[in-house]
Amino acid sequence: MAQHPISPSAAKAADTTSAGVIAAALSFAWLAAVGVFFWVLPPQISTAEGFDSLRLVLLLVAIFTPVAMIWVAAAAAKSARIARAESFRMQAAIDAMRQKIQTEKAIKQVTVAEKPAEKPATTPAGYTPRPARRRVISKLIVPQPAPVASDQPRLALGTRPEDMDPPLQRPDLVRALNFPDDEHDEEGFAALRRALRDRNSRKLVQASQDVLTLLSQDGIFMDELEAEPGTAGLWRRFAGGERGKSIDRLGAVRTKEPLMLAAGRMREDTIFRDAVHHFLRRFDQMLLVFAEHATDDDLLELSETRTARAFMLLARATGTFD
Repeated sequence: MAQHPISPSAAKAADTTSAGVIAAALSFAWLAAVGVFFWVLPPQISTAEGFDSLRLVLLLVAIFTPVAMIWVAAAAAKSARIARAESFRMQAAIDAMRQKIQTEKAIKQVTVAEKPAEKPATTPAGYTPRPARRRVISKLIVPQPAPVASDQPRLALGTRPEDMDPPLQRPDLVRALNFPDDEHDEEGFAALRRALRDRNSRKLVQASQDVLTLLSQDGIFMDELEAEPGTAGLWRRFAGGERGKSIDRLGAVRTKEPLMLAAGRMREDTIFRDAVHHFLRRFDQMLLVFAEHATDDDLLELSETRTARAFMLLARATGTFD
């Protein structure tokens, strides 16, 4: 069952109330016990010589010292609970800062990996990268995250900061899977950050980043691939589990040289092969959930992302459409 976060002010009020009730109850019990005792055995504060003030003072000290100790203990317990709450909030802030730093590093790595470099020596003779023919997707409206309250919520034990984020929207996922075009693509970076805060989407984004980086080492860049993405119906059939020749058109990347390079590296490089299989599994899992509620336009926009092009290339290289 999900645990609802408690604001610091509410937590403080709850601590104050509980500590006060317990202290009041113990004080009342002690005073009641003292009253019964003195009712049964009335104290002697007068002697033949008159009123004994010293005996009265000692009697009052004996009665009210335990009450004072009870309230001191209650205050100490409340202070300890507040200190633990502050410690949890500080740890949550540190975790969020660490996640943000890791996200920024991942974004920089992806941006560098997507910049074409010099053609490596492993490129087959006569292969010349084609001019970029990437289709331009119309600007998506990305929903803004909900405003954060001035009082940061206290996270329950075992709850990570990203668990408090709203579910990732389909337009954000599509934009993140295309990765930022350059260092000035603020919308792309914003969508990528939101995707990296979502656990399921983060796994696919990281798997995609890995294969895009490995492919770039062989001079294969998604913007240089010629592809004619299939129809939304083909994507739905693939999400439903259909494989083989009947959906061959889904593997729209048919440029010979990148396919040869990818297939050759699959045979020779175990790290590359494992990264490719992991990426294809993650893409399949995402598509199964994505297609359930996606419109045809959502599927077509997904097919034009760099991640989808990597899927078309690698799925054909591994024989998914054979």
